[in-house]
Amino acid sequence: MSASGFGRSAAERSARHGIDARYSRSVASANFRAGVVAVVRNSDGHLLAFERSDVADQWQLPQGGIEPGETPPAAAWRELQEETGLGSDDVELVGEHAEWTVYEWPEEVRRNGKRLGQAQRWFLFDTRRDEVVPQPDGLEFVAWKWVDAAWLVAQVVDFRRDVYAQVLLA
Repeated sequence: MSASGFGRSAAERSARHGIDARYSRSVASANFRAGVVAVVRNSDGHLLAFERSDVADQWQLPQGGIEPGETPPAAAWRELQEETGLGSDDVELVGEHAEWTVYEWPEEVRRNGKRLGQAQRWFLFDTRRDEVVPQPDGLEFVAWKWVDAAWLVAQVVDFRRDVYAQVLLA
């Protein structure tokens, strides 16, 4: 996976973050939850995948909602720290996917019928050194490993697979 799928660097897009934050509030309507996804890549081009704590053998990337008043990049950093223990000493933010991705949850996942799915911004982080060791939080994730993008797309839950392929295999 190349950073080119993530468009301009985070620094180049910094002027847009205010717009993105306002857009995330409008996306976070009664229909879709606004969130972020953090993609961590090592020098070999492998991605850091995490096994979910609630479903054995189901792997995904760190992700979560955008808090009120929070910019999407700040949410990506927060989620990465909360779920994996990784921070700016471990990784560097190098890109942001150019578009929001949207997917719908299946009926059994929808909460009280209030939300249909998620709209997410994706952020690419490169490791600062190859010896980075995440610490899964035990709540969301219980294990981790370095994988190629195609493997991760094949392992993610079905309803997220199309957006993972859209971003990671572009």
